[in-house]
Amino acid sequence: MANITRGIDHIGITVPDVEEATTFFKKAFNAKISYDNKKLGDEPQQGEAVEKTLGLKKGAKVIHIRILSFDNGSSIELFHYKNTEQREPVIASDLGVQHFAFYVDDIQQAAKSFVEAGGELLTEPGELLGDVEKGAGDFVYGRAPWGMLIELLSYNPEQLDYPEDSEAKRFTP
Repeated sequence: MANITRGIDHIGITVPDVEEATTFFKKAFNAKISYDNKKLGDEPQQGEAVEKTLGLKKGAKVIHIRILSFDNGSSIELFHYKNTEQREPVIASDLGVQHFAFYVDDIQQAAKSFVEAGGELLTEPGELLGDVEKGAGDFVYGRAPWGMLIELLSYNPEQLDYPEDSEAKRFTP
């Protein structure tokens, strides 16, 4: 069977303010604005068709959507909703998507930029754990200003110790 998947195109993130989130991603990860699918001040996306398409609660309104791009990797699509109850960001033990990771060249500089942009590190950067990754590089988790979990990660893919029954090597930007 032919592979029909090329890779992850983008990750959608709901944020309390698209402009503030954009500033954070620009400062922390050198994001660039590609375009706004829905500009703040435009007529909101709302109604039964939007609720069905996006799986929204009745009455929710999409008021701002922006695509951010990065030099190497998938894009991020930022969403800002109104007229709907919102929960706290998930933690690692919750079901569903609980974090995403940025591969970085310099973990110390990336961690510094993350904090300077308004993020909060959960620990200091440390060595990767686990049998396959141990000794290959470093990582650290942090929370974006709105509480979402983001991992910073740097490793040498040649130092990953894959088991013999591995079906594939992980993608490294």
